Amino acid sequence: MIKKFSILLLALFILGLIPSCSDYLDSDRYFRDRTSLETVFTDRERTEEWLAYAYSFLTGATADIIAKAGNGSPHVYDDAMYFGDRDVKYDPKDAWDLSYNKFRLGEYNENEYNDVWPRCYKGIYQASVFIHNIDMNLTMTTEERLDYKGQARFVRAYLYWILLRKYGPVPIMPDEGIDYTLSYDDLATPRSSYEEVAELISNEMVQAAKELQYIRRNDNENISRPTKGAALATRAYALIFAASPLANGNDDEFARAMVDDQGRRLLSQEYSEEKWAKAAAAARDVMELGTYDLYTAAFTSTDNGPHDRPTIVPPADAEFSNQDWPNGWRNIDPFKSYRNLFTGAVSPVDNPELIFSRIHNTSEVAAMVIHQMPRDFGGWNTHGLTQKMVDAYYMNDGADVPGKDKEIGRGDGSERLTGFTTQEDVAAGRYRPLGRDVSLQYANREPRFYASVAYNGAVWHYLSRPEPGDRHRQTFYYRGGGNGFMNSPFHLRTGIGVMKFVDPQDAPGNIRLKAEPAIRYADILLLYAEALNELDATYGIESWDGSATYSISRDIEEIKKGVRPVRIRAGLPDYASGTYNSKDVLRSALKRERMIELLGEGKRYFDLRRWKDAAVEEALQIYGCNVIMNAERREEFHQPVAIFNLASTFSPKLYFWPISHSELKHNNRLTQTPGWTSYD
Repeated sequence: MIKKFSILLLALFILGLIPSCSDYLDSDRYFRDRTSLETVFTDRERTEEWLAYAYSFLTGATADIIAKAGNGSPHVYDDAMYFGDRDVKYDPKDAWDLSYNKFRLGEYNENEYNDVWPRCYKGIYQASVFIHNIDMNLTMTTEERLDYKGQARFVRAYLYWILLRKYGPVPIMPDEGIDYTLSYDDLATPRSSYEEVAELISNEMVQAAKELQYIRRNDNENISRPTKGAALATRAYALIFAASPLANGNDDEFARAMVDDQGRRLLSQEYSEEKWAKAAAAARDVMELGTYDLYTAAFTSTDNGPHDRPTIVPPADAEFSNQDWPNGWRNIDPFKSYRNLFTGAVSPVDNPELIFSRIHNTSEVAAMVIHQMPRDFGGWNTHGLTQKMVDAYYMNDGADVPGKDKEIGRGDGSERLTGFTTQEDVAAGRYRPLGRDVSLQYANREPRFYASVAYNGAVWHYLSRPEPGDRHRQTFYYRGGGNGFMNSPFHLRTGIGVMKFVDPQDAPGNIRLKAEPAIRYADILLLYAEALNELDATYGIESWDGSATYSISRDIEEIKKGVRPVRIRAGLPDYASGTYNSKDVLRSALKRERMIELLGEGKRYFDLRRWKDAAVEEALQIYGCNVIMNAERREEFHQPVAIFNLASTFSPKLYFWPISHSELKHNNRLTQTPGWTSYD
């Protein structure tokens, strides 16, 4: 219903068929005119329209997945995944667009691509007015009013969450709302501390969870509305960001410079382990709802063609091979379980893993897919993966790939595999799902690799193409081929593409819509394990509703509750006991697990910053295949080389996004993010 209202209303606004926002939904005017406010909030349709307008600020620039450069800025792209279009070096008309290099180097200025700030604060204001006036609507039942209030409260707190992860410490507006278009003097509000913003989100999401009447919404019309689970999951995220090194015990030069207009430090310099315990308890609150589970596809022995082969059974494992889900993988298909999550094959209503999604952002995800697809029939062939990302994926038995990270100085002394698959291999079913002439570096990898990586020689199925000869096309990125190196944006800089989010039916001009995975259950499980791993002491933390007190500690069996489901679904063995027993080793393993599991979901860019890993990881030279080699020199193509036309650097100013000069002028107590210039 909200989706229907928001789209319809915005269209009607544009067409001028109903009054404009300033005439009809301008909340500041209604604060000055109580009679007009009553006109809106005593009418059911107008009340729902007001809420729909508040929801509209969660679209566009504030989405989690941005397919290409724009006002939202493409946070899906980091040291693992890049975009190759919008590059002035290849196309002069893109001179003013945000290329991957400009994005990574921080070469945009304070006033560019910065629509998120005003958009969030306008939405916060809109939601605040709703919260304070919905109770006058007697055309709704008490339960309806309470649920609607919870929805608006969620929207408001989620907008603060978007601001926190992008800009860090931001101003907290009074609860009754302040119009962000007010005058210079009226709006004067300083930044609050990171901890204060996170605590606001936490408290507001608890209240929203109490007001929201649904743990899960099971109809297509209402699936995009938030639930208790969505509120609690967002709370867990805000608390774990506040517990992470960037905001917890940070006394580096950047943190010392991050102050308000009175010189107050905004990033906590004193470390508190209890923050990790609170974050773990918040993640457990979501788990204790008993509502969510990881999505799984059933094991199958039926061969329905190249796009739907029988299940590839993982190598034998003493724990997981002979047990059914959730204790093992015997009755599931790990490859399809992961692939189908993102392709649109599973509707949001039928997906037990999806906690929150802006369903109306499906077109943005579909746009990302067309940028990933080869030039065959019209794909953009510009979004790809780095060698670091490819190396992060495990072998199918849980081992590291030979030669992993050799070029960036992290190798174990092993060498990359040489050789290629043959037609005989394909006929014999060896190295499934690889076709012929594919590098053995891509053989025997974990299922998430094949669901996510468009390696050289991967098959694009194009089932929606009418001609049989257009389907199941093996695509190579050698120079001289239609998808290989060329002096234009339309080639993969690393020779490694992206298959995640691509459905077998997808073809240019016919891309299936896919729900944005803003927060899903696998994410919460991994956050739970991460938070527990950081503890030395034991803490008693109340549940969100006060009905229980959790004993929170670095309990390995509890950590496994966050790790094992993700590993089992991926068809991988559990971590070794030595990994669990070492806090440092497990921390590295969990960071790697998030890198793999959450690829392309807009998480790693922010993870690297909250962990304070960006200074190392984003400064490492990017490597990929040697794309100037043709098919006759295929061994050399697969020997990684430095990709100098993809930027690899990090400056502390890139921890947070800058504030535009117009906003600094508008609010005279705002302070600029360190490293960026203030207005003159």
